[in-house]
Amino acid sequence: MLNAAALLLALLCAANAAAAADLADKLRDDSELSQFYSLLESNQIANSTLSLRSCTIFVPTNEAFQRYKSKTAHVLYHITTEAYTQKRLPNTVSSDMAGNPPLYITKNSNGDIFVNNARIIPSLSVETNSDGKRQIMHIIDEVLEPLTVKAGHSDTPNNPNALKFLKNAEEFNVDNIGVRTYRSQVTMAKKESVYDAAGQHTFLVPVDEGFKLSARSSLVDGKVIDGHVIPNTVIFTAAAQHDDPKASAAFEDLLKVTVSFFKQKNGKMYVKSNTIVGDAKHRVGVVLAEIVKANIPVSNGVVHLIHRPLMIIDTTVTQFLQENAENGALRKFYEVIMDNGGAVLDDINSLTEVTILAPSNEAWNSSNINNVLRDRNKMRQILNMHIIKDRLNVDKIRQKKCKFDCPGAHCQQQHFPVLQRSR
Repeated sequence: MLNAAALLLALLCAANAAAAADLADKLRDDSELSQFYSLLESNQIANSTLSLRSCTIFVPTNEAFQRYKSKTAHVLYHITTEAYTQKRLPNTVSSDMAGNPPLYITKNSNGDIFVNNARIIPSLSVETNSDGKRQIMHIIDEVLEPLTVKAGHSDTPNNPNALKFLKNAEEFNVDNIGVRTYRSQVTMAKKESVYDAAGQHTFLVPVDEGFKLSARSSLVDGKVIDGHVIPNTVIFTAAAQHDDPKASAAFEDLLKVTVSFFKQKNGKMYVKSNTIVGDAKHRVGVVLAEIVKANIPVSNGVVHLIHRPLMIIDTTVTQFLQENAENGALRKFYEVIMDNGGAVLDDINSLTEVTILAPSNEAWNSSNINNVLRDRNKMRQILNMHIIKDRLNVDKIRQKKCKFDCPGAHCQQQHFPVLQRSR
């Protein structure tokens, strides 16, 4: 009788092991997923989850691992202990990593589903173990990267919210980028509650490099800080809808500021604030900032570190072009100006009110442009056509068809018809 019971127990254990092995077998047999399988195989907790529990596993491809820059991949951050099909994925799921940091699920207008910054590839495997527990695998195109604490900072909380990250940024693995200046302004303005708010938000944090201009930090007041937060919306860069303005926390009756994301062809991501309705302290206009460290997940959303503060219009047009001289979105435009002798900058500096129609780097790639570039006189006329002797924002252009003067003896009056682009 005892032998029969022992045999039955052995058979049940074998059946459980065989059933649990189904998902592991699927991973092991797919050569495109071998790197994740190797990590999973060596992780005792992950193996236990596969053997005993329902779960969803987000599995990066080998190609995703080849692009992954960090030395460590966190297997448990790719696992949640409930089974979710693509249709049933909620806005957030708790990962199995220590502290259970959330994974954020978003969908774009094309119907793509993202886990943090990783897109789910339309490939799905569903397995059921002997207890009827469902186990689901989603293939993703990027390794999920949690916010982790540097060695030697064991007291720093895992899974911080945006405020705790801001207060302890130097203790996290974020490429040693400092945010002390902005942090001190948040404290002085008593705006910690903005970063401490529960929910799912997008936080934009300027780095210390962006405060080289000595007076800039003093311009960061409570409203500017509000303008660095997109409430109730989590935006990772891969899932971001480009040039789709979102209302910031500084969007009210007397001040209206939106924030949007866009990407250059060279892969660089930018955010821009647009102060649509300003006041005495906050001028109407657009401020552009490059994202220098994107997609830092926190417990109440996502943080992006940006190279300068938004909303603050404290540079001249010439200074802005010079800031773009090395790797910026208008690098080629500045190069052409300087190749032409730089006199165009003198024209710009002589104007009290000026608008620049600045071609992007890609706009200069046309083969028709190359011949013109060699004719300095013709090029000077063309450059002058991109300068308007007036402060002209988009709303003023939309009001009517406009005629404006550009500088230079050979420059004709420019006529700008307004074309509305459908989205």
